[in-house]
Amino acid sequence: MRWSRGIDSCWRRGHRVRLLENGEDYFARVFEAIDAAQREVLLETFIWFEDKVGLQLKDRLVAAAQRGVRVHFLVDAFGSPDLSEDFVQALTSAGVELRMYDRQPTLFGIRMNVFRRMHRKLVVVDETIGFVGGINYSADHLADFGPTAKQDYAVEVEGPVVADMVSFLRQAMVTRGTGERWQPDGAADARQAAGSADVCFLPRDNGRRSRSIEWAYRQAFREARREIVIANAYFFPGYGFLRDLRDAARRGVKVRLIFQGEPDTPLALMAARALYRHLVDAGVCIFEYCERPFHGKVAVIDEEWCTVGSSNLDPLSLSLNLEANVFIRDADFARELHGRLQALIDRHCRAVDPAGVPRGRFWQPLTRPLLFHVLRRFPSWAGWLPAHTPRTKLVTPPEDASPQGTEPPA
Repeated sequence: MRWSRGIDSCWRRGHRVRLLENGEDYFARVFEAIDAAQREVLLETFIWFEDKVGLQLKDRLVAAAQRGVRVHFLVDAFGSPDLSEDFVQALTSAGVELRMYDRQPTLFGIRMNVFRRMHRKLVVVDETIGFVGGINYSADHLADFGPTAKQDYAVEVEGPVVADMVSFLRQAMVTRGTGERWQPDGAADARQAAGSADVCFLPRDNGRRSRSIEWAYRQAFREARREIVIANAYFFPGYGFLRDLRDAARRGVKVRLIFQGEPDTPLALMAARALYRHLVDAGVCIFEYCERPFHGKVAVIDEEWCTVGSSNLDPLSLSLNLEANVFIRDADFARELHGRLQALIDRHCRAVDPAGVPRGRFWQPLTRPLLFHVLRRFPSWAGWLPAHTPRTKLVTPPEDASPQGTEPPA
């Protein structure tokens, strides 16, 4: 075990890693793994829609449960509010252990439990293969969805770190979904190595790992020597994060950022653009991806260090939501991810001209640090207000439900 300085996590040696781009790659590999499962399937997701992708996943989970595979699924009730009774009953009647995170009644049809979402996207099959990324189970991650289809990434991993993912998922399933009491599996390094990559699995919770992913980024910025490439859907981090990024650019590191140019949430672009002058003044290069909405949460540093996961770089992900990323040290994987991001820049991005970024009023350099701090911390402060404590709830089948569920997929 090799502990990463300043990060409450551990690195594991000996992994096979595979980059998955968009739903076309991701769903094919996850569905294949579920179809081949013999013992256990563990899943978590923020969004599960009852569309063609969600129905395929449901059918495969039902088929797995019917052949004796233990299936445990934790779904965020805010992100997945509209699953029908028949859809859920087919799962629970087949034996799928389905839990909903923070299911709450609406107020005049409005969902009020906006903060502290379970935003992770994780899958582990038979304790041997894991998937981590930002892709939900919805058809808008497929290109045939049209111009609003999302651009996103995930990683498939085999090796010792999968034991960490298994222990985390099992612990999160039976508590409040937070996994705050989880510790990395001390026996994980004894597992058989699958390849040459070093991998670290790192969750973010609202306990002692509340800044774990942010610290991992910032440490990598401080150690960067040549290049930092970040592609993130929602970017409005804290002042310390921005300072470390600017410091890297000022000492000669080539820093390039890819943001949404055609956002699914216009506020995301407005927030990122509020930072452009602060960044370009330090020599940071900014690109806006304009092909379709960008949903990725990835980074490459020095073509050696990478991260892929569910965490955006905004106040919700860095302060409130339950997130999970993997961090990877592997030159081949880093070169591949770097090449994919370079292709986005070359083909589908517009470069932000520093001369065209407004300089603002003379007092803004004085007030900007305070603004960054307030906006960065606002969700955390809001979380201190009296409110419910998010919990998971096991969904049980009706007493008269048929145990047969639905037919397995063809």
